[in-house]
Amino acid sequence: MMNCKNCGAPLLPEGEYCTNCGTKKEDPKAAQFCTRCGSELTEGAAFCAQCGAPTNSSAAAPMKTESANCRSKLAAGLLGIFLGVFGVHNFYLGYTKKAVAQVILGTVGSIACGIGPIVSSIWGLVEGIQILTGTINKDGDGAPLGE
Repeated sequence: MMNCKNCGAPLLPEGEYCTNCGTKKEDPKAAQFCTRCGSELTEGAAFCAQCGAPTNSSAAAPMKTESANCRSKLAAGLLGIFLGVFGVHNFYLGYTKKAVAQVILGTVGSIACGIGPIVSSIWGLVEGIQILTGTINKDGDGAPLGE
């Protein structure tokens, strides 16, 4: 039995399109997408560059478990509470733009007006508490935070 080049689902011999994703059977240049995260795959890739999931074109090793590559909620929360003025928790979680804004506000803001570090500290404290209570429960990649 033949499988779809796009999603890996089994193809019906009499069908012209994949019943799972709608890709035409004869379209060898159709873009391939990861079935786990939806990112476009590089041609011939054995694993998705975004999430590490094996592609259907490979006899790959099993996927990484969520607990093996997830970020700790406790660590992120404590980093936010104690080092939030520098955006360390946002760097840890993968929110780089937000983290850079906190660093600038916490350092350059003290030179410019003196209130920047206070604002950045409160921002980090609030986000640290939100992380620990579960209001913020995903990292910058959209993966759930682990315990």
